[in-house]
Amino acid sequence: MEIRATSGPRSWWLVLLGPVLAALVLALQPGEQPSVARMAAIASWMACWWITEAVPVAVTSLLPLVLLPLAGLASITDVAVDYGRPTIFLYLGGFLLALALQTSGAHRRIALGIVHRVGSRPRQLVLGFMLASWLLSMWMSNTSTAMLMLPIALSVLQTAADRGTPAALLGRLSPSVLLGVAYSANLGGMATLVGTPPNLACARIFHQTFPDAPPIDFLGWMLIALPFSAAFFVTGWFVLVRVVFRLPTEELLGGRQAVTALRAELGPVRRDETVSMLAFALAALLWMTGTGMDVGGLHVPGWRELLGLEGRIDDAGIALTLAVALFLVPSSERRGQRLLEWSMTQQMPWGMLLLFGGGFALASGFTSSGLSLWAGSRFEGLAGVSPWLVMAAVCAVMTLLTELTSNIATTEMLLPILATAAVALGTDPRLLMIPATLTASCAFMLPVGTPPLAIVYGSGILPMRDMLRAGAWFNVLGVLLVLLTFWLLAGPVLGIEAGVVPEWVR
Repeated sequence: MEIRATSGPRSWWLVLLGPVLAALVLALQPGEQPSVARMAAIASWMACWWITEAVPVAVTSLLPLVLLPLAGLASITDVAVDYGRPTIFLYLGGFLLALALQTSGAHRRIALGIVHRVGSRPRQLVLGFMLASWLLSMWMSNTSTAMLMLPIALSVLQTAADRGTPAALLGRLSPSVLLGVAYSANLGGMATLVGTPPNLACARIFHQTFPDAPPIDFLGWMLIALPFSAAFFVTGWFVLVRVVFRLPTEELLGGRQAVTALRAELGPVRRDETVSMLAFALAALLWMTGTGMDVGGLHVPGWRELLGLEGRIDDAGIALTLAVALFLVPSSERRGQRLLEWSMTQQMPWGMLLLFGGGFALASGFTSSGLSLWAGSRFEGLAGVSPWLVMAAVCAVMTLLTELTSNIATTEMLLPILATAAVALGTDPRLLMIPATLTASCAFMLPVGTPPLAIVYGSGILPMRDMLRAGAWFNVLGVLLVLLTFWLLAGPVLGIEAGVVPEWVR
């Protein structure tokens, strides 16, 4: 049995809804500059088509190449650059590494090993995959984590389908496992300063804006972000398996004995499996150790710094180097072929590369048109309002905004504005900047929101309606948990007092 997403016929009224919504936004003219209204119209059009899937997601992602130049917001040359960002090639290289795991059969061996350890009950399976993704993404990028876990998750789901799991149960288990992987990859990245780019951007912008303030270091970030991330992980798992998809408790795959038998059928580890697993393990190790960090005042250098390769090779370069190597290594099982052959890449979701490019182009348009600045400036007239209410509004807006734009681009644009707004409000800038950074990674509804969501959506078995339904729960949960975490820990851990401007600001 092959697991696939089903899609019904696309209605013409859904196709027309996008441009009609754009025309309505243009008529309302948000902002004082025409470019702001034009960019808001394009974003509304793309959001409508992404949500409704009126046309394929990859096709919607091509709209910036047409609409931004027509609107006079950017040249096609500038827009096209966004479709060749390093993150896109990280995705390409990582997926090629994952493809090697699949073609060698290593992903099945790893998947059955996980199932054997965590158990084959649906709720345990989701917890096992979420825990692995959460722990890995603290130290490697959430994109790389999702790419590592996706083929393993798909193998488990395929095995469950092959062993006669009822279609109704599989229809709930599949999205819960895939979304659990994507969501946990984001949650783990929030916990450490190096887990995701917005965290490092926050530390850098804070230090640049307030050079006399105590810096946000690795340990200081973890003291506030790790409890938030852990609480989100536990409650998020509960929401997925007990509220959104309501998974049962019976055994899958025939129980632990059946899983043991399936593992025995695989036989000894073969050479192709070993090579593909070593390549992926090496990529993961290099991803995790490439960047240095400051821990308790001690600087621990990464291998790029030690070898003098800073700025010369990044995570995308690592993934592509190892992927190219796998096209050169001879296969021990397929005589006359390499471990990876180009014909195998037909299995790859090439449309996801366009999805990433469309997201980057949209984010660039937000910045160049002034739409991001216009949205952020809405907070500057809130003097006298409770800082906690402002924080709640900031978190809600960041969550919604990053559903459509790159979280790092949005963070880079809005954090300087929030730093100034916090001073005008008479409160500690960290009370707005850190929550905004955390919720920038809380875009859980749309594939374009974060790379892990795009990756699991690219599997072809995750309906958009399930992503929207579960993502809405997680978006609300993220905002509430940020507020609760800061209410409990901001004072004891960081010395933040709402409504009090620190001396280093003055």
